[in-house]
Amino acid sequence: MRVAFAGFLHESNSFASAPADIRAFEQGGGYIPMTRGAALREAIRGVNLGMAGAFDFAERAGWDAVPILWAGAIPSAPVTATAYEAIASEILQGLADAGPFDAIYLDLHGAMIAEHVDDGEGELLERIRRLYPDVPLACSLDLHGNITPRMFELSDIMVGFRTYPHVDMAETGSRAAEALDGMVRSGRRWAKAMRRIDYLIPISWQYTGMEPAKELYAATHVLPEGVATASIFMGFPAADFDGCGPAVFAYGPDADSVEAHADAMEAALLGCERDFNGEAHAPEDAVRLAMRLAQDAGRPVIIADTQDNPGAGGSSDTTGMLRALVACGAQGAALGNFHDPEAARAAHAAGIGAQIRIALGGRSGVAGDEAYEVDAVVAALSDGKVHATGPYYGGTHIDMGPSAALSIGGTSVVVTSHVAQMADRNFYRMVGIDPEDQAILVNKSSVHFRADFEPIAETILVATAPGAMPLCPSSLPWTKLRREMRVRPMGPAFGHADNQ
Repeated sequence: MRVAFAGFLHESNSFASAPADIRAFEQGGGYIPMTRGAALREAIRGVNLGMAGAFDFAERAGWDAVPILWAGAIPSAPVTATAYEAIASEILQGLADAGPFDAIYLDLHGAMIAEHVDDGEGELLERIRRLYPDVPLACSLDLHGNITPRMFELSDIMVGFRTYPHVDMAETGSRAAEALDGMVRSGRRWAKAMRRIDYLIPISWQYTGMEPAKELYAATHVLPEGVATASIFMGFPAADFDGCGPAVFAYGPDADSVEAHADAMEAALLGCERDFNGEAHAPEDAVRLAMRLAQDAGRPVIIADTQDNPGAGGSSDTTGMLRALVACGAQGAALGNFHDPEAARAAHAAGIGAQIRIALGGRSGVAGDEAYEVDAVVAALSDGKVHATGPYYGGTHIDMGPSAALSIGGTSVVVTSHVAQMADRNFYRMVGIDPEDQAILVNKSSVHFRADFEPIAETILVATAPGAMPLCPSSLPWTKLRREMRVRPMGPAFGHADNQ
């Protein structure tokens, strides 16, 4: 089989402030940088990304894999029209020049919006289908994909992650490639079924290590006869268009079995709606509780700064949790990653041991957030080169740019020039902070940090300091949701007068 490989990933928060331009894809922001052609295979080898797993399967299966382009950027406001058109056009031109193909594999996110296109993946698939209307096409996708009927119709197979934190990205790419191989060798298109779910799920409660998500995903592992693959997409609840929301999918050679399994997954997801809930704390309440727990703890108490999660479009520079740590007099605390290139430059200019007066953050535009003027001691400096070896990043080499550890009272702050979610302990280590030795860790992340930090955590708390990704999606100023969508589990529908 001669198979084209391409990837274009972005999770778009309609309510965030900074869009993803072409530089964001060139830098990667936790992904590998944008890579083309033959260089892609080696750049992605051993990394926890769908494309890497698909390549691994291709080698085992003896495919003639033709890499076109892979581009991914950290979640943010929607992709600029210029960046979207540049990347999409390059993928299309590459497919046109390198064809013909027996099949096409795409590594996508599923929740991409561009400034001029609401359904980013649907638009890309439609353009590819104009070139190759009959070529079998499979996609690996993020568990947070807002999968639209248009995407469903234009693809033959869609396979989603089964874990959040996404420790199975590479494995998902392998499963998607395996399903594509099986369908092509069967000599006919498989039956497929899609069911859309009409409630939004807060991302902090989508964690697949706890119920109800843990049990739900069992239905994607153990499949009945006649079903080859099945996926549950929780959706990304900050994309303001009518395709936002959860969905379930099933594919296989037997149409009756596929439809029945889709029905069963839909019923299970509807049946646990009220269970997508958890406890969250105001910033100072979270810090005071963490301080009490830390007194008798042998391991760090970890606080998720969930609303400023750059993995969901947060700016990673809101100051609410830092203010709370200082106000409460926390000792032996560390916070990361705090994105502030100006502060990083000032630290490098001053040197280790210097005391500097700086205004941290204040650029998010989020209500309730403003710059925090403080005296800080430069405790450590770094070039920001990180080999993120934890289960989520899975060995990715990430460039955070000039970075520093700033000591503010009893708190150490990891200040970086680029943005990446605090989902790997090596981000702390790059500036000389041993995360295991801290009493309190505040991570700008919602769930992904759990993959590398849960093994060292005494307990994990969730805090709601200001940020671009509210814990409850009902607080967002929606305008385009489909009218029947409930804006929170067991909440009112978007079209209802009480939708706030």
